[in-house]
Amino acid sequence: MPSLTGDVTPDLQFFNIIDGKIRPAKEHHQVVNPRTEEPLWDAPVASSQDLDDAVEAARRAFKTWKKTTVAERQAKIDEVARCIEKNKKLLSEILMQETGKPQMMAENEIDRTVAHFDYYLNVALEDEVQYEDEKTTVIATHVPIGVLGAISPWNFPVILSSIKVVSALATGNCVIIKPSPFTPYSLLKLCEVAQSVLPPGVFQALNGGADLGERITLHPGVDHVSFTGTIAVGRRIMENCARTFKRVILELAGNDAAVVCDDVDLARVVPLVAAGALTHAGQVCVASKRVYVHEAVYDRFLALLVDEVRKYAGHDDPSVPTPCGPISNRVNYDRLRGILDDCRKNNHDIVAGGEVLSGKKGFWITPTIVSKPPEDSFLVREEQFGPIIPLLSWSDEDDVIARANSLDNAGLGASVWTADAARAQRIARQLEAGSVWINQPELPHQGSFFSGWKLSGYGGELGRRGLLNYTNTQSLLIAK
Repeated sequence: MPSLTGDVTPDLQFFNIIDGKIRPAKEHHQVVNPRTEEPLWDAPVASSQDLDDAVEAARRAFKTWKKTTVAERQAKIDEVARCIEKNKKLLSEILMQETGKPQMMAENEIDRTVAHFDYYLNVALEDEVQYEDEKTTVIATHVPIGVLGAISPWNFPVILSSIKVVSALATGNCVIIKPSPFTPYSLLKLCEVAQSVLPPGVFQALNGGADLGERITLHPGVDHVSFTGTIAVGRRIMENCARTFKRVILELAGNDAAVVCDDVDLARVVPLVAAGALTHAGQVCVASKRVYVHEAVYDRFLALLVDEVRKYAGHDDPSVPTPCGPISNRVNYDRLRGILDDCRKNNHDIVAGGEVLSGKKGFWITPTIVSKPPEDSFLVREEQFGPIIPLLSWSDEDDVIARANSLDNAGLGASVWTADAARAQRIARQLEAGSVWINQPELPHQGSFFSGWKLSGYGGELGRRGLLNYTNTQSLLIAK
């Protein structure tokens, strides 16, 4: 396979990582580059024995790792962060080939991963005095849960995995992570290089499909699970975890609403809304999936947006700086083609894009705007997770808030755009979503607790608050 920048050899090998060592597999599968449809490297498929061995190694390592101090764990987190920095070129190019991302986006993902690790160098759960009187002092202490089974998605395979890994390390847990079979390579390699600085069994990686994920969630030696993915799979995971009373964190659908008011500076806001909707071809969990624009500025907004979305068509040359590439895998590509077919079948007003570039290699769909589709249309009700923007209008504030809140799969994030600070807060505080961005595109921040409401999730991660979901809180009631 050709190298994109000359930094990665086609002879790279990938392994499951168990107890600090690489482990060859008897079975392999291959992923294609979504930009070229060329096959990539052999990816190992973990067996049931591999999982048992990884769990045993993690439980053995946990006996020592759980006793480390916050300072000792932060020192190891620092070493992992520096290891990732050292291997940035290697990891980013692997990421480019398995996701189709342009070089700019792949390198940014590695940089953001380092930022997540660096954040927890200065943030930790410390013992807290909860209550005190003349008779008793109550101290809350935060105890690691044990072995984490982490199951990560394909859209941001490194950064969304790193959230789970660093949260586990920071709280004294051990972690076994399973990447998406669509994007196994970068995470397997990151885990491999991290073994040079971590104790064996603390951070392990196993690649496989849904059957491996199922076994992880049912395994009696796994104490808690963190999953990022679809509602259907999240529901199954919660059911499985209930059988053994595992703790569970779920980050699921995000059919996020963007509410644009009539007082915005369109020249500034339209490019930002486009970025929030179309970065990585819309394959972002908190991307704007429904854009509600006040009717007073709707026509002007639409005209500017038609021009703006052309910047998100992607480029054949991945070294060209751009925030957009192809659709990351054939499954999502075919699903998006079905959404476009449904729009045509129902005579929705496609005012830009709508083209499937089937005459060229790769999974390309042009950025698309659909003007005023019905509120009950498939495009509006379902999270498209692609470069298709339903642009809707509103005039009454209470009505647009109700419409934004009307879907159970829309509780992950939202955004509000207005020049009136009080109005922004008024609207934002009524939106039923775990995170609301005001006058900025949706982008999770390592210092902000990230949690889905309704069918968009259960529990949450990031920020100091997120670490609580990786621990048991123990109350010490001390007599004076």
